[in-house]
Parts: sequence; structure tokens; C-alpha cells
Amino acid sequence: MKINKNIAVSESGFIFNPTSGESFSANPIGKEILHLMNENKTFEEIQATLSEQYDLDAVTFEKDYHDFVRMLEYNSLTEDNG
Repeated sequence: MKINKNIAVSESGFIFNPTSGESFSANPIGKEILHLMNENKTFEEIQATLSEQYDLDAVTFEKDYHDFVRMLEYNSLTEDNG
């Protein structure tokens, strides 16, 4: 899964959808997830990368990650890269 090509993501984590005019903000971990998703990283790769950088509880990370991805999908910010 990747972020739609038309979605703008700034270095500060500001997300803008020019199609709908909506904007969102991502925290530092959310911003890193967006970056890794655009590199076609799997959930396991994203979890491993972020676990190296942050003190993450695996169960909490998995729940938060899937909640974040559902929010991205709900707001039409993703595209299937299958």
C-alpha cells in the first residue's frame, strides 16, 4: 500500500489532499510510517525499522499501525500497490 500520488506530505507531517481540499497532521511516527509505506515496506519491515528507533510495544504498535492505515484508507489517501 502506498500514499496516493496526488497526496502531498510535508517534512513536518502535514498531509494535503488536493482532490478533496482536506488536510491532516501526522506525528513523527505517523510521518515515518508514511515514508516507509511509499518505499513499499511491509508491516513487518515498518515495525522492525521503527522498533530500532523507538521503544515500541509490539502489540500496541500493531494496533496503532492498523488504526492509522484504516484512517488513511477511510480518507482516500492510499492506493493499492498490488
